[in-house]
Amino acid sequence: MAFSLVPYSLTLPILCLAICSLSLTYSAFTSQDYNDALGKSILFFEGQRSGKLPPDQRLKWRADSGLSDGSSSYVDLVGGYYDAGDNVKFGLPMAFTTTLLAWSVIEFGSSMQSQIQNARSAIRWSTDYLLKAATATPGTLYVQLGDPNKDHQCWERPEDMDTPRNVYKVTTQSPGSDVAAETAAALAAASIVFHDSDPSYSTKLLQTAMKVFDFADKYRGSYSDSLNSVVCPFYCSYSGYHDELLWGASWIHRASQNASYLAYIQSNGHTLGADDDDYSFSWDDKRAGTKVLLSKGFLEKNIQEFELYKAHSDNYICSLIPGSPNFQAQYTPGGLLYKGSESNLQYVTSSAFLLLTYAKYLSSNGGVASCGSSTVTAQKLISQAQKQVDYILGNNPAKMSYMVGFGQRYPLYVHHRGSSIPSVNAHPDHIGCNDGFQYLHSGSPNPNVLVGAILGGPDSSDNFADDRNNYQQSEPATYINAPFVGAVAFFSAKSTAT
Repeated sequence: MAFSLVPYSLTLPILCLAICSLSLTYSAFTSQDYNDALGKSILFFEGQRSGKLPPDQRLKWRADSGLSDGSSSYVDLVGGYYDAGDNVKFGLPMAFTTTLLAWSVIEFGSSMQSQIQNARSAIRWSTDYLLKAATATPGTLYVQLGDPNKDHQCWERPEDMDTPRNVYKVTTQSPGSDVAAETAAALAAASIVFHDSDPSYSTKLLQTAMKVFDFADKYRGSYSDSLNSVVCPFYCSYSGYHDELLWGASWIHRASQNASYLAYIQSNGHTLGADDDDYSFSWDDKRAGTKVLLSKGFLEKNIQEFELYKAHSDNYICSLIPGSPNFQAQYTPGGLLYKGSESNLQYVTSSAFLLLTYAKYLSSNGGVASCGSSTVTAQKLISQAQKQVDYILGNNPAKMSYMVGFGQRYPLYVHHRGSSIPSVNAHPDHIGCNDGFQYLHSGSPNPNVLVGAILGGPDSSDNFADDRNNYQQSEPATYINAPFVGAVAFFSAKSTAT
């Protein structure tokens, strides 16, 4: 579709000085550009908020929604995030989003400067909800709000939604180790974020994480089996729950330094995926992320039991590096990592984050990644991550930013209900379930700019259709943005010189 915006033009390449005294790399963007992208990548989460919005809400086209969530089950489940362009609160991707937002702050929060408080607020909006979901009823974790099948039959603003707000849960009789262990990971990671700024909140997060993890581990089973028709095919746990158990234990160990979790990892790692090589990292499959997370213990503390995780982290990292003997990733002609046709950028942002985090762990110990008979330096990982980040921000064949509101040319027809329908400020009257479809099919750009949203992205040939109906490419999601927050924070800290 034609754009009404002026043609995109890249700034002249500048010389970037990498942090940690690493070698020089070129980028199409300045540290100020990255800082702008950082602020917007966090601002996006305000567009996804459910519940009673605070006075400092910055995206003013959003208003309160889901204020009775949980009432049908006599619990308070108000708050949290809508996962993407719909009005359902899915627990598994929400928890993963929270874990990755927290990890972004843990590793790169020192680079966030004026945005650190906004980042903490984005995390807390989720953890406040997850705490309620985890503690409202003993032996129960509430994992979803809204009937997705009914929700997806409507196109309406969250402020207007009149679809069933069904409450879904996992229990001792109907287990969900995957969603529960991911929730534990989210709470544990967030406890690290708030350790200094809000110690009592941090303690509550960690204590709840331990209880939820015990529940996940003791009552094993996949939530896809317990809640099949409402979580599949939307967020089916295709990888099973073993990866989440190891991931959750790893985060609680990192947060608590409790020796029992180290013992758990040592005793159960081999049966929970420690020996597997997996080459994607997503809301469903945590194996690659767990390897990188645990590699820190070997690289920085020489915990010998974690040497295995360093070796598997190398395998994952080497798979992404062109020219490596272990290289197996697919890239588009324009240089974008390509994993699949639906929401491909989720894999790009998560891999870029892991590249940078692993580079940080390696550089702190003077280490390298071993790729067969060759080695790959931390600087090489940073360079590869930067190519992916820059591609998303507009250094690509289409000369288009895939972050809404960033740069001079970006998608205008975003597959997102609230963004595509006039706001309650502009159109106070109720817009019903079927009445909203006129906006889905409209030829006009979205009236409300979902600033900071990273969309699904282009196809394997670098082609992108700016089409609201093409959800595979034009829908945003919280778990696309979450790891990008950390990645762009890293680059925002680089000093620049022309």
